[in-house]
Amino acid sequence: MVRCPRCGYENATSSTYCDNCGYILSTQTQNPSNSKRKKGWNVGIAKKIVIVMGIIVIALLLFSFVYNNSQPSHNDTLNVFYDDGSNHQSSTYPFKVVIKYDGNWYAKMGNPDYLVERSSSGTKTYSLDCAAWDDVQIEAQKYGGSGQLQIQLLRNGKVVAENSTTDGSDSVSLYFDS
Repeated sequence: MVRCPRCGYENATSSTYCDNCGYILSTQTQNPSNSKRKKGWNVGIAKKIVIVMGIIVIALLLFSFVYNNSQPSHNDTLNVFYDDGSNHQSSTYPFKVVIKYDGNWYAKMGNPDYLVERSSSGTKTYSLDCAAWDDVQIEAQKYGGSGQLQIQLLRNGKVVAENSTTDGSDSVSLYFDS
């Protein structure tokens, strides 16, 4: 017989619980199905893994959302901030190229890593897809005709560099280092 430590009731030796109050009589006589499983998948760890993976996925989605919404627009990236903190709102494309020639011509112009090709005749003005801090390269060549081929680089409406064919050559180039 086993005496219950809570209520003092005499229970059978094979009893796991007190027949009177339901108290657990001995941890040694507990049913093995109530103990932790030693083999197989532990559900507690599986739940923890799922929770951690869920938190990581949510964090990545949140980071992606914040990153994408905090990037400046294309127009904002062309603004110039001076040392004193003032902001110069430049035009969308601060650089323009003016090519002057009476005949036909061909030109490559823009950021040295991304040159745009144009061909035309007469005097033309082109806006360059360059930021105010980009370097600018211009190469122009005349096709037939005679006369002077002149190229000018304007930054926010002011001429910052120019070059022309004065020695009788058919091509002219210009490199502007911002």
